[in-house]
Amino acid sequence: MTPVLEIRSYTLDYALPKDRFRALEAIDLAIDRGQVLGLVGESGSGKTSLAWAIMRHLPANAREISGEIRLAGEDLRTKTPAEIAAIRGRRISMVFQDPSTSLNPTLPLGEQLAEVLVRHRGLTPKQAWTEGEAMLDRVGLARPADMMHRYPHEASGGEKQRVVIATAFACQPECIIFDEPTTALDVITARQILDLFANLQRETAVASLYISHDLAVVASVADRVAVIHRGRLVEEGVIAEVFSAPRDEYTKRLIAAVPRPDRRLAGAHAVPSAAPLIEMRGISVEYGRPSLIADLLGRSRRRVTGNREVNLSILPGEIMGVVGESGSGKSTLARALVGLNRYDGEVVFAGHRIVGVADMDRRYRRDVQIVFQHPDSSLNPRQRVGEILSRPLRLYGEGGAPGRDTLIAELLAQVRLSADFVRRYPHQLSGGEKQRVAIARAFASRPKLVICDEITSSLDVSVQAAVVELLIDLQRRYGTAYMFITHDLNLVRQIAHRVAVMYRGELVELLTIDELSAGPRHPYTRSLIDAVPAPAG
Repeated sequence: MTPVLEIRSYTLDYALPKDRFRALEAIDLAIDRGQVLGLVGESGSGKTSLAWAIMRHLPANAREISGEIRLAGEDLRTKTPAEIAAIRGRRISMVFQDPSTSLNPTLPLGEQLAEVLVRHRGLTPKQAWTEGEAMLDRVGLARPADMMHRYPHEASGGEKQRVVIATAFACQPECIIFDEPTTALDVITARQILDLFANLQRETAVASLYISHDLAVVASVADRVAVIHRGRLVEEGVIAEVFSAPRDEYTKRLIAAVPRPDRRLAGAHAVPSAAPLIEMRGISVEYGRPSLIADLLGRSRRRVTGNREVNLSILPGEIMGVVGESGSGKSTLARALVGLNRYDGEVVFAGHRIVGVADMDRRYRRDVQIVFQHPDSSLNPRQRVGEILSRPLRLYGEGGAPGRDTLIAELLAQVRLSADFVRRYPHQLSGGEKQRVAIARAFASRPKLVICDEITSSLDVSVQAAVVELLIDLQRRYGTAYMFITHDLNLVRQIAHRVAVMYRGELVELLTIDELSAGPRHPYTRSLIDAVPAPAG
């Protein structure tokens, strides 16, 4: 039987100003009807380049050296642009990582879905609208008729991804490429999307290429897996065989880096009883508070509750895991603690009472630092790493100007970066390197508490493991406490001492790791655990 998608000896280069970069080397892959092939590897391994090559949407500097890319026996490399335009969306589709970049922000969701049906299935606009509404219902969206009229900004991340999936399946394609479709979603929404994918896969028997750096997700959805490293396929086979008995050393390293609840990290030791380092007492946050001008003009705004009466304490040197789905209030609470959100209630830090931003003096800001999820948005792109790290040193008086270069070199060494990074700009660094710079900046003031807000969610599994190992090492060295916000329960169970579970702005359960393993009491906590894919291998 002819495979739906077959790639034969495919090699791809990218032309650089003075050289060429080999992105893919002699790739051989085949996917049959109804089969899901997982493609795993780190950032830069060539996963997305392969996807773009299949979709015939390569950048101008791409140079295809050799090989064939066949869809149901037809070589896509021989097709004209017009023929590819007719194939793309009709016979082969793609679901991207971030649905916000896949949808036109200026058009209602229904118009975008109907456009595909008119173009590729020849439906009338009225027929396409009716069929689009039926597709949204099929992918589990509540009130599909209403959703058809919404704009992308009026839908949640999970809702937008369901619309994108509905669009991908709308024309009954022969093959669909899924490029990290759940990476940007919380654990419960991701589980729902994966269940939806499995159901549609069974119904349609489409051939699917599922690209991900999350080995646990791939293990839960794919039949076979291919491991790619630096543009080469190093291993391929049945999921259970590859993950339980990998042959290639790179595959072994990937599997070893996956967080496992039964493998506690050194340094994640029990914290003895002590006076709390920080106490949150009745912390409530509301969005949409009227400004002074709005008050004077008598204008009212609808308020949205971000946190409601949160009471939580963190001990010196403790790692407090904070988990919950998107919108549960995790980041809202973190931003309140560093003065980015106004709050009601009070914070007591090292015995000092703090009821608002005005009470967050220089000492408090030195002792409480935050590392954000996306270093691209928290590092100044116009400053070199040396300038980025020198600012907290100047701000908090850590050493005089003559010794500042030495301190910066020490900070870089602590996060395992070489001294020559001082001359680089953020765009010259990888995602993991940028996050290490952000961590170094947070530790420049020798803080007592560091808030880590989803800092590993966008990183490859091996890079994530290295960053977590770094955090544990810094905690052991300085006795720093962490408020570690994440949706990865396997990771939390590996490193945290206690876990706070947030749901719709409220703290619904606080557990030790042993209590979490024994079985949580709250039904929402149980649903979080049930949604987590089992670790690969």
